[in-house]
Amino acid sequence: MTRARRLTVLGAAAALTGSLVAVPAAAGTAAPAPPAADRDGGTTATPQKTPVAVGHGGAVSSVDPDASAAGIEVLRKGGNAVDAAVATAAALGVTEPYSAGIGGGGYFVSYDARTRTVRTLDGRETAPRSAGKDLFLENGKPLPFDDVVTSGLSVGTPGTAATWDTALRKWGSRSLRQVLRPAQRLAAGGFTVDETFRQQTADNEARFRDFPATARLYLPGGKLPVVGSTLKNPDLARTYRELAHQGVGALYDGALARDIVRTVRTPPVRAGSPRTVRPGDLTAGDLRAYRVLSQAPTRTGYRGLDVYGMAPSSSGGTSVAEALNILERSDLSRLSEKQFLHRYIEAARIAFADRGRWVGDPAQEDVPTKALTSQRFADARACLIHDDKALTSPLAPGDPRHPARCAGAGRAAPTTYEGENTTHLTVADKWGNVVAYTLTIEQTGGSGIVVPHRGFLLNNELTDFSFAPAAPSVHDPNLPGPGKRPRSSMSPTIVLRHGRPVVALGSPGGATIITTVLQTLVNHLDRGMPLVEAIAAPRASQRNAARTDLEPGLWNSPVRRQLEALGHAFKENPEIGAATGVQRLPDGRWLAAAEKVRRGGGSARVVHRS
Repeated sequence: MTRARRLTVLGAAAALTGSLVAVPAAAGTAAPAPPAADRDGGTTATPQKTPVAVGHGGAVSSVDPDASAAGIEVLRKGGNAVDAAVATAAALGVTEPYSAGIGGGGYFVSYDARTRTVRTLDGRETAPRSAGKDLFLENGKPLPFDDVVTSGLSVGTPGTAATWDTALRKWGSRSLRQVLRPAQRLAAGGFTVDETFRQQTADNEARFRDFPATARLYLPGGKLPVVGSTLKNPDLARTYRELAHQGVGALYDGALARDIVRTVRTPPVRAGSPRTVRPGDLTAGDLRAYRVLSQAPTRTGYRGLDVYGMAPSSSGGTSVAEALNILERSDLSRLSEKQFLHRYIEAARIAFADRGRWVGDPAQEDVPTKALTSQRFADARACLIHDDKALTSPLAPGDPRHPARCAGAGRAAPTTYEGENTTHLTVADKWGNVVAYTLTIEQTGGSGIVVPHRGFLLNNELTDFSFAPAAPSVHDPNLPGPGKRPRSSMSPTIVLRHGRPVVALGSPGGATIITTVLQTLVNHLDRGMPLVEAIAAPRASQRNAARTDLEPGLWNSPVRRQLEALGHAFKENPEIGAATGVQRLPDGRWLAAAEKVRRGGGSARVVHRS
């Protein structure tokens, strides 16, 4: 990075944080300038990864270079941010199939530059209408988690294709047929296998071998895919072509719908497999009844900014907002690293305690969204934090409906498990529109079941429900129910100042998504880090658990011992999340930022005016 470019990035961060002092990146850590093939915004046979890029004509940031290239192609041809987001997501269904695809669901947050408004789509999967609270109980006891993951029982009605269709119809400028073309070509022509893809395949090899359709696709010739080889998915190319010509209704009421239902109800297990694969109860009626929900975002003020997120059924928007509201009373820019991390960890702990008690599908649960995101409630909870002593988990929740200073509202309950493999993309266009979109099939590899001859994996999203109440005497708003959406932690976030974009971001990572987004935001907005450095910084994740997860950069640092002296307990986690983001610079250009190392590094790309 040239000195002039470095100053541009740091100056942008300073402009966002007002009087706060910018913290420059350590020498030698700045990302290189994009190669020529990326700078012109064109698609190449083998797109190169770069974690940061700056340009005028729009930006795309995702974990994968082919997917980012697909979004850039649509932007260059005049599409807007919504069009490019769908194109990028469809390409991720090819290259990141263990994280996302039309067999899953997600949350779409969009900023409209003309009206200066943020709007959202809830494309979360839903349980079959036959599901009850005992969905995952057998003889009154919860089924083993691993048994449920690889089964038809865990598959929810997919929402991704319906989300694409709804977003394009409401806010796009291109047809589904047009935006699916890059992904269709990619599926037919193939993508280059990298070490991350091979390792994820290896981690799933045993269960993939138990489903012939999955094995044929992801274990070519019966072996793990070789790094550097080309993996093609002609079945998915045909499926995308069918959706392009017939519309996404084919997935919800057509031959494709029938194939999904058959696969869920009679999982196609190989003959002789010792694996018990439970069938699900998804019906054609469940698919026909599926609807994407258009709803208002969560919103909270933070240091003169407006932070917008995803409202329930996701817990991301409420939890990020509550934690930010707790932290707003502290001048984080002036704190030592120990003090900063202590308060950040405690704010996350409190937000997760309240999330567990209050957040579920608002169609079936009474979720006090506005109260959870209020400053009044945050102030009542913030007084629990003491600079000389860590809180202990599980922490009891507060009552956002009747905030009382430092008071709990019932018994504490631990945070239930949530699968960690998701993907996030962030897009902006030359008109100033922005999209933050997080999508998933839940576990790495989802249910492990590819729909035969269709080329995509089905989700195991229903395992995001609590199998049983986390604590018997505490109401759990996340138990299964008929047509219910399981609680999620996905946190696509857009930040505005005076109605104009400042930054947008999100991350995969299950329940760690919330802490990743929170920590990246405060790194950037409070600590003055350039966006790419805020993303790259080592992470801590506290989710109302006895121990806080630490990445190696913090685990191996002196600050861990300083925090342990306050009573914090930790466990090492090699990698937390994989964020992407875009930032509007003061001169009107877009900065795209992605991971430098996590998940093999991300792909930030921009369009430059010719």
